[in-house]
Amino acid sequence: MKLEKFKVTNYRNIKDSGWIFPRDVTAFVGPNEAGKSNHFEALYRINPFEAEADYKIDEDWPVSDWSGRDEDATVCVAHFLISNENIIQELWEDEDEDEDEDEDEDEDEDEDEDAGLTALTETKAQSIKPKILRIIASRTYCDETRYELDCNIEVDDGVKDAWIKKHLPKFVYIEGYSLGGYQTELNELANRKDQTGWNGLTPEDQTILTILKLAKIDIDEFLILGNTSDGRTKRSFDKRSASAYLTKQFQRLWSQKKVRFDIDIDGTTLNIFAEDEGVGMPVRLHMRSTGFRWHVSFAWKFTHASNGEFKNCILLLEEPGVHLHPDGQSDLLNVFNELSKTNMVLYTTHLSSLVDPAFPERVRIVEERDHQSTVIEGVVSSNRAPMAVIEARLGLRGNLAGLLGNRKTLIVEGGYEQLILQKLSNVLISSGREGLSDQIYMWPAEGAPKTPMFAGFIIGQGWNGGVLLDTDHAGNLAATKIKENYLKEIAADTDSGFKILMLGKAAGIKKTDAAIEDIFPDKFYVECVNKAYGTAIKEANLPKDGSTLITKRVENVLKDKHGRTSLDKRMVMKVLLDDFNTWNSADDLPSNTADRAETLFKAINSALC
Repeated sequence: MKLEKFKVTNYRNIKDSGWIFPRDVTAFVGPNEAGKSNHFEALYRINPFEAEADYKIDEDWPVSDWSGRDEDATVCVAHFLISNENIIQELWEDEDEDEDEDEDEDEDEDEDEDAGLTALTETKAQSIKPKILRIIASRTYCDETRYELDCNIEVDDGVKDAWIKKHLPKFVYIEGYSLGGYQTELNELANRKDQTGWNGLTPEDQTILTILKLAKIDIDEFLILGNTSDGRTKRSFDKRSASAYLTKQFQRLWSQKKVRFDIDIDGTTLNIFAEDEGVGMPVRLHMRSTGFRWHVSFAWKFTHASNGEFKNCILLLEEPGVHLHPDGQSDLLNVFNELSKTNMVLYTTHLSSLVDPAFPERVRIVEERDHQSTVIEGVVSSNRAPMAVIEARLGLRGNLAGLLGNRKTLIVEGGYEQLILQKLSNVLISSGREGLSDQIYMWPAEGAPKTPMFAGFIIGQGWNGGVLLDTDHAGNLAATKIKENYLKEIAADTDSGFKILMLGKAAGIKKTDAAIEDIFPDKFYVECVNKAYGTAIKEANLPKDGSTLITKRVENVLKDKHGRTSLDKRMVMKVLLDDFNTWNSADDLPSNTADRAETLFKAINSALC
């Protein structure tokens, strides 16, 4: 079961968010006070991990309409899609059991009628299958969450609600850095909880209680056990078991180093220690870094909410990884990708390193318009403030954004392509032939998979531009993603005339697959490879089947005949650069290279200028 869409209304600076369609991993990006946290907090209370979480109309109602406060106003609506037939079958069986109980009650009154009902039930079971499209959950300021079942059969309300509560994903909301790791007096914590309830506790207290629940430690029982020698012995074993379990669960979500945790309770005093593998000496948790403590809080809260299985939860994370080293942030993105196989992950961020250019469809831009929060799908905002994170991720520094906006921008797959095209263009122009127009600025991406985010940015800004993609599997996938995510709907509402150019067709290369290296003759590129690797590969050695990319064909020979694991294009590029220095006119270029390059530049200029 997964969250299909949600909408927030009448909540803080959100009058009506409109429908928001999250992905398995979704990054909410925008400036401070734009409303990112407000969306998360409203959504969280649809089915919160902490059951006590609720809305407070005197704090949460929009101040712009303060006199219109209405406790019956809907705050959040969420639609959940169901695709697991086994789950649906369980509802069907529960409903049949409920009908059987009703039939048993009437058995003494009318056996004939009972027989007829039984026959009807059997017929229904054979001829009708439950079809459920979604669960619709909504919550107002004054009520608990209400559920509707989009189903083709009538279901008893009691059966429906019990089934939904069992299967509806829990939201786990992690904000701030709520685990200080200081020592805690358990008797005082128990008193605070009794006096204030869950909502009255600090985030630190809530996290400590979560850890204790996860470790199956009952405060009152532990305090009693501390009064006798036998009790203290049992408590010692319980602490070790809990420590081992928490260590195992944390390691599943933290790959930077191995860490062992030790929950120590002496009398009424709780301390949590963390020990790095190989050090041999534990350190109290509050002495560890803020980023590490955030990860601990995240891992243990998530473990508790998912019963240790990391399933059927939707994570709402506020500014994850903000204190992590860049390597740690990269690890965190990998964790999100792994979790997305079984969980949805929604997070807010100001970190460009936590925005993956390979997945622009995961980005939601949050901005304020007329003091109301608005959410935009994709990297398409024309407002500079919420786009700052995206600009940083795409390498737009200083006045470069303005430079791109005032020129024709051609996205190329990387710096390698940019170098080759720039050199070929200069050589052709010096010979009086057509090169790349001086109106066009080449913007290198980080490979074909990441070009869609660059394209989305250009389209969203309304700039004139396009992308040049290799005619291969990765290039075709990127072209499809750009068309589906941006050109179908978004471009129609902007002045952008964004163009997708496939290199093979644009350069007139008669190959099924073509990349920038295929502008050169195969023989020339093989000679460059031989110089780079000290090999003696001949054109006749290249495989005839498979991809027609010269790089793939050479790589196959290097693997099969020379024990290499791959073709390092950087080594070949060094040889190419040496040749570049000898090219002063079109006549110096390898055969047919000038014609192919000129054909390509004419196609680019015609499309963009």
